[in-house]
Amino acid sequence: MAELLRVNNLVTQFKTESGLVKAVDGISYYIDEQEIIGLVGESGCGKSVSQLSVMQLISAPGEIAGGEVIFEGQNLLNYHANGPEMRSIRGAKIAMIFQEPMTSLNPVLTLGRQLTEMLQLHLKMNDDAARKRAVELMSMVGIPSAESRIDDYPHHFSGGMRQRIMIAMSLSCNPKIIIADEPTTSLDVTTQAQLMELMKDMVERFHTSLVIVTHNLGVVARYAQRIYIMYAGRIVESGTIKDIFGTPRHPYTIGLLKCIPRLDEEEGTKLVPINGLPPNLINMPSTCAFLPRCSYRLDKCSREPWPPMTAIDGNHYIRCYADTKEK
Repeated sequence: MAELLRVNNLVTQFKTESGLVKAVDGISYYIDEQEIIGLVGESGCGKSVSQLSVMQLISAPGEIAGGEVIFEGQNLLNYHANGPEMRSIRGAKIAMIFQEPMTSLNPVLTLGRQLTEMLQLHLKMNDDAARKRAVELMSMVGIPSAESRIDDYPHHFSGGMRQRIMIAMSLSCNPKIIIADEPTTSLDVTTQAQLMELMKDMVERFHTSLVIVTHNLGVVARYAQRIYIMYAGRIVESGTIKDIFGTPRHPYTIGLLKCIPRLDEEEGTKLVPINGLPPNLINMPSTCAFLPRCSYRLDKCSREPWPPMTAIDGNHYIRCYADTKEK
C-alpha cells in the first residue's frame, strides 16, 4: 500500500502560567492507504493533541511549534489553520470522530442540519440531495427509522446513537483518513464492540484509513495492523500487532500488557500495576521520562539523554537502552 500521511518531528506546546508544556515532543509516524493504526498511551500522554495538531485544531494558548504533516505531497502546517486550504481538507479528506459526541454535536441544531452542512459545503449538494444522502448515511450506520429521525436533536439520542451520528458525519464526504479519538469512551462494552465493528466495516467498504486513539489495548489488538505507544509526549515503541503483543520490548509497553487480564492466565494470577505517575510535562527530565517507574533501568539510563527511536527488527522500533528481550 502507498503511504498516505507522514508526520515528522511534530511539536505542540501550551504556554501556561507555570511554564511551557510540551504535550507532543517530536513524534514521527506514518499511515498507509486502507490501513488501521492504533495510537495508545495513558491519559495526558499527547495522543489526542497529536491528532488535533494534524487537523490544525490547536487554539491558544497552544501552538504547533515545529514539524511537518505531509499529506498528498503538501505540508499541512504551511496552511493557515482557518484558511481555505485547511477547510477544504478537514472533513472532506481527513475527518475526525471526537471523544465525546454530546459536546461535539451542536445541541440547538437538528442532526439533519449538521449532516447536510458538510455535504453542501464540500460536495456542493443542493438541499434535497444533501438531505437524501444524510438519511442514507444514518441508515448505513444503523440508525433505525432514519427518515423520521433526521429532524431530531442530539439530546433525543443515546450515547451510542450519537456516536453513530459522528461516524456518519466522518464518512459523509468519503475521506481518505478518519481519526477516531477515544471513539468508545463512556459506552458499555456491547455498544463499544458494535461501533468498532461498524468502523472496521466502513473502512473496508470505503477503502479509507483509520487512526484509533485509545488507552484500550484490547481495542487495537482486534482492529489495528500497527501500533504506536506514546508516553510523556513521545512515541516509545512502534510495530505490528505481532511485534507489540508478541515481543514487546519497551518497559512501558511491557508494563501496559501486564495490567491487562488474560484468559490464558492461571486462576488467581494477579495483575501487575505500573507504579508511580507520569512526569510533569513542564519539568521534563533530560533523561528517559519513564526512568522513575522502570524496573529495567540501567546506570546508563540515568546519565544519558532519552535515546532516539531505534530499529530492532524490521518495522519494530523502541526508544530505550535496556535489553528487555529475555525478561
